[in-house]
Amino acid sequence: MLIKPYSRRINYYETDMMSIVHHSNYIRFFEEARCDFMEQIGCDVRALEDKGVSIAVVDAYAKYIVPLKFDDKVYITTKLTKMSAAKMEFEYEIRFADSDILATVGKTSHCCVNRSNKPMPIKKADANLYETLQNLI
Repeated sequence: MLIKPYSRRINYYETDMMSIVHHSNYIRFFEEARCDFMEQIGCDVRALEDKGVSIAVVDAYAKYIVPLKFDDKVYITTKLTKMSAAKMEFEYEIRFADSDILATVGKTSHCCVNRSNKPMPIKKADANLYETLQNLI
C-alpha cells in the first residue's frame, strides 16, 4: 500500500519571536500527518473512539535540522516502524516541498487503550486495522 505524504503550509501563528516554527508545533504536525496516514489506510479514528478505543501518545521526539518559517510549504512522510500487540511506533520526515531538503525528523510511540486507559490489543480493538498495520511493517 502506497502512503502519500501529507502536505501543509506553515501558518504565521505557528511561528515564534524568532520567526521560526515554535518547537511545540512539530508534534502537532506529526499528529496531522499520522491522522492522514490512518485515514489513507482506511482507519476511522473517530469510529474507534466511539467504540471506546483510543490510540494514546506514549512519547514523542523531534530533531530540528533546518528551521521552518512562515509560508514554507512542506510535506511529511509517515512510516509505521514497529508494532506489538497494543503498541505502535511511527517515524516522520518533514521536507521542504520546493527543494526536498530535510527539515525535521521525528518519532512517536503509541498505545491502544480502552476507556479506562488500560492497554488493549489492537487486534481486539479492530482486527482489520491490526491486519492492515501488520502488512505495512
